[in-house]
Amino acid sequence: EASKEQTCAVDGRSRRIDDLFERLGLDVNFRNKLTKGFFLELSPSSIQNKESKTEKDLVHTFMQRLLTLDYTAKHLSVETEGPIPKSQHTAGKGSLFAKKKENKRTRVHPMDVQMAVFLCSDHFLQQIMATKLSQCQYAVPLLLPNPFTGNIEFPLWTMRQISKSWKTTDTSGRVTSKTLPMYKAQTPMVAFFRVGSISSSKSQLMNRLINEKHDTFFHRDCPGSIRKRLLMDGVVEIAWYLPSGKSTDHFSDCVAFCNLHGDSSINETQRKILTEMSSVNVVLLPQLDENDNKMVIVQELFEGSKPLIVVLTDEEDYYEDDDEDDEDDAVSEIGERKYRVSLKGRNQSDVSVALREVIKNCLSEQPVTFSLEKIAEHSEMKVDENNEDCQRGKEAAQEMMRFLEREDPTTVKEKYLPCQGKLWHDWSQKNKDLRRLRSENIELEKSEKEYELREIRKKQQNHGISELMGLFLGSLRSLSESKKTYFLKYVKILLDDFTSDTLSDILQEYDQKWSVVLISNKLNAATFGLEHMLREMGQIYEASVSERREDRVNDGDLSYLPELAAELIISGNPMELMDGDAAHVPLIWVSAVLDEVIRKLGDQRVFVLSVLGIQSSGKSTMLNAMFGLQFAVSAGRCTRGAFMQLVKVSEEMKEELNFDYILVVDTEGLRALELAGTDTIHHDNELATFVVGLGNMTLINIFGENPSEMQDILQIVVQAFMRMKKVRLNPSCVFVHQNVTDVAAGEKMMEGRRRLQEKLDEMTKLAAKDEVYDAECFSDIIAFDVQKDVKYFSQLWEGSPPMAPPNPRYSENVQELKRDIVSRASKTNCMKLSQFQQRVKDLWEFSLVILHSQNSEA
Repeated sequence: EASKEQTCAVDGRSRRIDDLFERLGLDVNFRNKLTKGFFLELSPSSIQNKESKTEKDLVHTFMQRLLTLDYTAKHLSVETEGPIPKSQHTAGKGSLFAKKKENKRTRVHPMDVQMAVFLCSDHFLQQIMATKLSQCQYAVPLLLPNPFTGNIEFPLWTMRQISKSWKTTDTSGRVTSKTLPMYKAQTPMVAFFRVGSISSSKSQLMNRLINEKHDTFFHRDCPGSIRKRLLMDGVVEIAWYLPSGKSTDHFSDCVAFCNLHGDSSINETQRKILTEMSSVNVVLLPQLDENDNKMVIVQELFEGSKPLIVVLTDEEDYYEDDDEDDEDDAVSEIGERKYRVSLKGRNQSDVSVALREVIKNCLSEQPVTFSLEKIAEHSEMKVDENNEDCQRGKEAAQEMMRFLEREDPTTVKEKYLPCQGKLWHDWSQKNKDLRRLRSENIELEKSEKEYELREIRKKQQNHGISELMGLFLGSLRSLSESKKTYFLKYVKILLDDFTSDTLSDILQEYDQKWSVVLISNKLNAATFGLEHMLREMGQIYEASVSERREDRVNDGDLSYLPELAAELIISGNPMELMDGDAAHVPLIWVSAVLDEVIRKLGDQRVFVLSVLGIQSSGKSTMLNAMFGLQFAVSAGRCTRGAFMQLVKVSEEMKEELNFDYILVVDTEGLRALELAGTDTIHHDNELATFVVGLGNMTLINIFGENPSEMQDILQIVVQAFMRMKKVRLNPSCVFVHQNVTDVAAGEKMMEGRRRLQEKLDEMTKLAAKDEVYDAECFSDIIAFDVQKDVKYFSQLWEGSPPMAPPNPRYSENVQELKRDIVSRASKTNCMKLSQFQQRVKDLWEFSLVILHSQNSEA
């Protein structure tokens, strides 16, 4: 009988899950088929920020908000309009006491939306979801029972990109900053689970311990929450408490908190894994009842060596004393490092404070530390990285990294990427000198310079492809699409790991010494990311192609290089257009790559959006929130350059917009302190002129209200627009003023706009002298309306990092700007990829001739 009931219950749940997926418009038979492209392309739903009208809209609403870092992503409901439905009661009974007929379908629980999308996504979209959930200061799935396969899954891969920063305080009061990918973090872990049904919310109790101002764990009183949920039972979520190095910190170091949803007496595997790896166990139950056979679980933990806190939700203290209603009574010790806490009739804030103190005491005695990778050692579950594509991609990346095992990060670029260092910088300089010949015998000087250029190319050719590059290129050529994506992600992870210690040592030295140029050289040498591997590809190719030869059809065995780069661009990776370190555009390479892109995609129509902003001005965060763009340069890196990325327009929007892609040209390293040097200002001006000239529209990102920083970026911008006027290019521009403290204050914004206008006019007069151009105010050089063309963005964080979630107003600002860009783009005459390619050539020619003649006169 019992097994019959169980089978019926399982069948019933299975039917309800199928029904849920159908209601959300997700196909149960294609569980791993949602990809990032599905949500990242420009579509009507990616621009709107409205409530869902039907249940099928919930998935898109959730994902669009999550991708723009809006934590209201989980506050989901379907818009209901019209009058409140009349009660349908049985005839003959008074309506006050009548039982309501249960014929209405329950709403969908927001966590069911999240978990359904997660289960239906491929591993790359799952990784984006976990990263964004964590950035929104939400807990992320750690163990999840797959309702279709019955396996318990550990999504380690999805957490590989979660990185956190915090400040620890040691016993002497010394504060140390840490930034780590969380898969590497060794932290104590506090595990929470319940036995049986309880009246209080476990998730709510955990939130009060970690972050009183934010619902890290979604609970029964969150907006949109309902009583019944289908996909959360047995799911374990993890979140980290991150201290800020201040006296207000709840814990002095990073602590992981794990939450097992559902009754742990049923979800035995998850409970066992957690209790084995935890430093402290917290178990919630209604009361201690010797006759309840589930008490075995609590008894075992009580007899074990680990600290245990038993939280009783429905049982009052043994002794009631109204006079002694003191928070100390909230906790009583019931054995060595074993505690009992009663919630009933108590002030919840007091309980939280007392509970936190007990946990702190338990952790102070050299706790067991836990790391994510240790969980993978458990055989009872399925690790997402144990799939063939991931393993093959990882092996290929590890094989490549073996070359670097005993190498010094500050010298590897010279050794393994020889074509892009001194040789390429010398070639770039000599190529510029060729444009400004000064001697009596110009022909002779010209042929000497051309000879020198050929000699440098020969040296590059002699270096050829290093073993490291050989393995890198071999993997890109031989791996399938999915394996290649894993490979590139792992190369990034392993290179970051390889250089992170060296970079942080140099930066700490920088804090102490303040010798900018020395540090700049060291940082430059130790900076080694995927972007440098791709830069080397370009130089290997350029060296192999005779400079003079215009037809690049038969460049022997290296014609595959531009094709590889084109595939990377099409699959969403950034491509460097201008090497800002050498202050040069590798034109032969860029043209060859764009030829390949056109060959693969057709000569697509593009709206070119250029983005300028000083280093660390929040520009990358904005572009990631707006278009889901991956950063061209790894965090903590100092690479200068202009990078292009493609954002696809959905089929339904192509007609309306008259273009197929937004081509974003982003600048990295403008006015970066760590790149300071004598050429900085000149290089920055060159970079900005090039980027502004490419765009149909330029976004200028300003951070905060520091006048000198504003002056820096405005000076660069005004000069760039003035030069565009000379070559009769008329881009438009929008200023984005980030981190504005009080966006709502209308008068303050008016004042801000007035100040910006004054500053722009002042810069225009100064630039007009330098450029020998007749202009009195900024609108003489570009169509500019200070009311419409300046956007103010709220601060990114709602509160103080590291525990603060992003501000939902920031996400709204991002969406408003995105809508504005799309609206302007739809009225613009866009260019084709081939025209963009030509513009890159023309602008670079112009830049070489005009800027260098001016520079040499200066």
